[in-house]
Amino acid sequence: GAAMAGVLNASLKMAAGWSWRSQLGPVIRAGGGCLNRRGSIPGPPQIWVIPVRGSRYNPHYLEPELNKEWHRIMVTELGPEESAALELRAVRPIKAATINQSSSVFSDPLTSKFINMMMQRGQKLLSRSIMSKTFETIKRKQIESYHKAPESEKDTIECNPHKIFHQALENCMPVIGLTNIQRGGKSYQVPTPLTDNRRRFLAMKWFITECSENRHRRTHMYEKLSQELLAAFNNEGNVIKRKRDLHKMAEANRAYAHYRWW
Repeated sequence: GAAMAGVLNASLKMAAGWSWRSQLGPVIRAGGGCLNRRGSIPGPPQIWVIPVRGSRYNPHYLEPELNKEWHRIMVTELGPEESAALELRAVRPIKAATINQSSSVFSDPLTSKFINMMMQRGQKLLSRSIMSKTFETIKRKQIESYHKAPESEKDTIECNPHKIFHQALENCMPVIGLTNIQRGGKSYQVPTPLTDNRRRFLAMKWFITECSENRHRRTHMYEKLSQELLAAFNNEGNVIKRKRDLHKMAEANRAYAHYRWW
């Protein structure tokens, strides 16, 4: 009876998002009895309950709202669905925000992703400092160009480094790529469309490899990165050339497109 009660308790915890395992203790038989390694009948089985990834919160927990603009809306201006969601958040528990989530206006997921890709050997502080110096260098160059430009051209000069960074990445994202497919003992470079994550990854990878491998040894990383970002913002530079070369190779291999089965 005690053994079956322990098994029932473990089953209920498993249904709630937990898992159990027996560690070098009693082995539960199909008939309900318990035997240890010596063959004697012990007491109730020893069950360790360990949490499983993703089961920290119950399903009725709500996701945190990170947009501050949503909290500034007056209650009288909310619609029926938004009012119902607000009333629901008042009575139901809310999950804690993860470490990569932030409600700050300076938080940018794309910039954080680029910093993580640029990081080597866990030196994230160095990667952040390089990114901040890159934005500072871009800001200085653009403000200098703004003051030197005539009045008619000042409105066309972008001085926000974050907008320049986003536009430069958008300009360098390839639309189509190449995939190796073997047919009849031969390998063919087949053009395939790329997902958004793959397009963003290739653009960031090209920026990092271009700045780390093809720069002068006396040139700092943030100086080279600012040059490449400004060049890509104007659809120029080596990263734009790599994207165009990839498109040309995909155009040359369009005869192998029928080898793609997905």
